[in-house]
Amino acid sequence: MKRIILFTITVFLIFSNQTFCQSDLIYQEPPKAIADLVKAPQTPAVSINPEGTWMVLMDRSGYPSIEELSQPELRIAGLRINPRTNGSSRSSNYTGLSFKSVLNGRDIVVSGLPENPQIENVSWSPNGEKIVFTINKIDGIEMWMVSINDGEAKKLTEAVVNDAMGGRPYRWINSETILYKSVLSNRGDAPQEPLAPKGPVIQESAGEKAPVRTYQDLLQNQYDETLFDYYTTAQLFLIDLENQSHTPFGEPGIYSQVSPSPSGEYVFITQIVRPYSYMVPYSRFAQEAAILDMSGNPVKTIAEIPVAENIPKGFGAVRTGPRNFTWRADKPATLYWIEAQDEGDPNKEVDIRDQAFFLEAPFDGEKNEDITFKLRAGGMTWGNNELAIAYEWWWSTRQLITSMFVPGNRESKSVIWERSYEDRYNDPGNFQTRQNEYGEEVLLMDKSGNTLYLTGTGASPEGNRPFVREFNLKNGKTKELWRSEAPYYEYPYQIIDMKDMLVLTRRESIEQPPNYYLRDLKKDKLIQLTAFKDPYPALKGVEKQVVQYKREDGLDLKGDLYMPADYKKADGPLPVIMWAYPSEFKSSDAAGQVQGSPYEFIRLGWWSPLYFVTQGYAVFDDPSMPVVGEGDEEPNDTFRKQLVMNAKAAIDKLAEMGVGDPERVAIGGHSYGAFMTANLLAHSDLFAAGIARSGAYNRTLTPFGFQSEERTYWDAPEIYYEMSPFMHADKINEPLLMIHGEADNNSGTFPMQSERMYAAMKGLGGTARLVMLPHESHGYRAEESILHMLWEMNHWLEKYVKKD
Repeated sequence: MKRIILFTITVFLIFSNQTFCQSDLIYQEPPKAIADLVKAPQTPAVSINPEGTWMVLMDRSGYPSIEELSQPELRIAGLRINPRTNGSSRSSNYTGLSFKSVLNGRDIVVSGLPENPQIENVSWSPNGEKIVFTINKIDGIEMWMVSINDGEAKKLTEAVVNDAMGGRPYRWINSETILYKSVLSNRGDAPQEPLAPKGPVIQESAGEKAPVRTYQDLLQNQYDETLFDYYTTAQLFLIDLENQSHTPFGEPGIYSQVSPSPSGEYVFITQIVRPYSYMVPYSRFAQEAAILDMSGNPVKTIAEIPVAENIPKGFGAVRTGPRNFTWRADKPATLYWIEAQDEGDPNKEVDIRDQAFFLEAPFDGEKNEDITFKLRAGGMTWGNNELAIAYEWWWSTRQLITSMFVPGNRESKSVIWERSYEDRYNDPGNFQTRQNEYGEEVLLMDKSGNTLYLTGTGASPEGNRPFVREFNLKNGKTKELWRSEAPYYEYPYQIIDMKDMLVLTRRESIEQPPNYYLRDLKKDKLIQLTAFKDPYPALKGVEKQVVQYKREDGLDLKGDLYMPADYKKADGPLPVIMWAYPSEFKSSDAAGQVQGSPYEFIRLGWWSPLYFVTQGYAVFDDPSMPVVGEGDEEPNDTFRKQLVMNAKAAIDKLAEMGVGDPERVAIGGHSYGAFMTANLLAHSDLFAAGIARSGAYNRTLTPFGFQSEERTYWDAPEIYYEMSPFMHADKINEPLLMIHGEADNNSGTFPMQSERMYAAMKGLGGTARLVMLPHESHGYRAEESILHMLWEMNHWLEKYVKKD
């Protein structure tokens, strides 16, 4: 019997592969109304200097072509590298730069840039008077600089910058000195893959548990190791910006962290060292942490950190030994880090989970103990000798604790807030910072030192209403200074000066695109700084309606409804596309809280379903899909049941409103939303069709956990089975369109997931279509890919949902 089953599976897999070939076609474009929206010019990005006095406007390039995306790419150790440039192969870039004064509106157009520049890694100098950035060339990456004094772009290096590891390939030492990574001048040609291997690839387990989640793009053999060495090894150089001299710094290495001290007297580094791992990405390879002086000479080795293949299971699990290194921002050169006190294992019952340690210059003594954390340490914000803020969290309880402490006094810690981070209504906001004499960010406080300042999204039953508040350190009370008011959604982007009560905000409404303003809180005065135009005039008249409704068990839900601009109630109910993404909660109250704002401007991106409002559909975007597990119950224990209740409540509400035809509703989603889509088709008959993009459908292929599920397959095999739509493919009797990037590197969503799901549905006689997008990753980038994706979706909806 087993041989017969195996033969049958083999036959239909072979036939399926032949079917893919027969269905190949050139890239298609959707209807013009959709294509025009995809090709619309994008609004510039904005970055504000540390003082909040100047902004740089960065012109966006739009979607790259499939030819650009098809450039050579190395996929090694969790990195994706363009071997021609020695940089990231999938980064976004800008095509132009200009400056604008926040205080008087003066504009400076940047001159001297090369033709059609591909600009990345833009950052301000500590004194806010210049920016540095990189430009991608055909054969490498250059570094450039522009000063607000003259707006003239000047090249700092040839095409030698090493940006293979992502992040920013340079660091400011001070406003006149930069430390950057360079490719080795004598490294020669890239290693060639041997025609024949020297031996097998061997991995061995010696009985120690190593519950590693599924990763893509890992090292696979010795040749991959040599490529990783070749492209990531860098020589550090110091640049004096005044005379543009370049001085080698330290020895060549694979630098995963390069961090100058606030005083500019030392540099903390972490270097990746062998042996490498074939199980985890480079971020979990063995590392050496050390401090160097400004001549590049070693001062102190802080730690030798082994490879992290055996981190315990659970979302609170961390590697043992020192981690999360950071300089104390208010001191010249004091290095802080965290060490787990529970062996990094969240399943151990202990009173103390983490502890902070520090070492002061000249770093010739032993490490000093500082505060402890009963939960997992989540970072620190520095203030002065008397004040710093510490954060800690715990996954299983969704607990978040914010405390204040006196740096260096481990007994001084006191709790400010303790709450569930699921509870958005009671989120007090984030403490704001300013730049100190070292160019580092420290707590913004008033002259007395007793008042701090907070900004936040201000979630409420009316939707998000961002705010600015002050916090009194003595009595622990907050006072609201300003809050966004209808009919606008206005967010405090940066506090400029609390003495004069000046705040830089980003303001938008249903009809007005986001623009930047200078708000005077004292005088209640607003000055517009930018005048970005509406990129989507064709959507004029399309409005967002926040629809609130209840699940059959009483849980509050909501979704954003978009109707065609010319729609009238007399037109009757429309076909609907519902686009969603499930979220797990430990609290029903938190799950029912309203998210978003009814006053936000419509935003489009490759991910959005809103294009289809131009084709006569009602679009119900982001309807609530909470999955709640309170107390000892985990959310996924009733995943399927809750999904169906959520979906039914949404369809019933649209039918009750008279705007949605319950017989013509499509469900769709991306990633975990695709997983949701397949589950809803398998376990309900609510929908006419489904669209699932870049999903995972067989959870036994992610056996050490997925999404918010901590349990392994061996802990809860029934959960993995029940939640896997692949196991229930025989129950899917609605048409399912699956789209997946051939180069998806997201953990768990291997392209094979969609291929196997399609093969199962085809073998079982289901109606399905699988579209594999060449060179695309988990998110889609090429214009041709996005247009074709929308063509496929439109064709599917017209055929199986609209049914005109």
